[in-house]
Amino acid sequence: MTELTDAQIDAALARGKAARRSEPRAARARYDRARGRVVVELTNGCTFAFPPHLTQGLRTATEDQLAKVEVLGSGTGLHWETLDVDLSVPDLLAGLFGTKAYMARHAGQARSPAKAAAARANGAKGGRPRRSA
Repeated sequence: MTELTDAQIDAALARGKAARRSEPRAARARYDRARGRVVVELTNGCTFAFPPHLTQGLRTATEDQLAKVEVLGSGTGLHWETLDVDLSVPDLLAGLFGTKAYMARHAGQARSPAKAAAARANGAKGGRPRRSA
């Protein structure tokens, strides 16, 4: 095992301090039952809220389960012990509500009257139109 020098340790501590100042970190998190949102208060004074039904592992959670959210470590993650769910705060802020596979499965699943009408029209014509080259 390689020994770390005092200079390397000091540099790592400085990088950590800079990251704590600049990266989004959660100070507190709670579930707002009235709005149906998980609310995350960030250390920079901003607040971020998201609906749990968008999030991998929280889609079917009860309000009581959602209310048991904890902030992980230095604020980089959220944790629900009873659901065995951990979410990254930076990923949530970037709009990533689950793994790459989860996001791919749920992309484009929005339902609207226009989308339903287009699907019916395409079905009547024999399915989705082929792409033109």
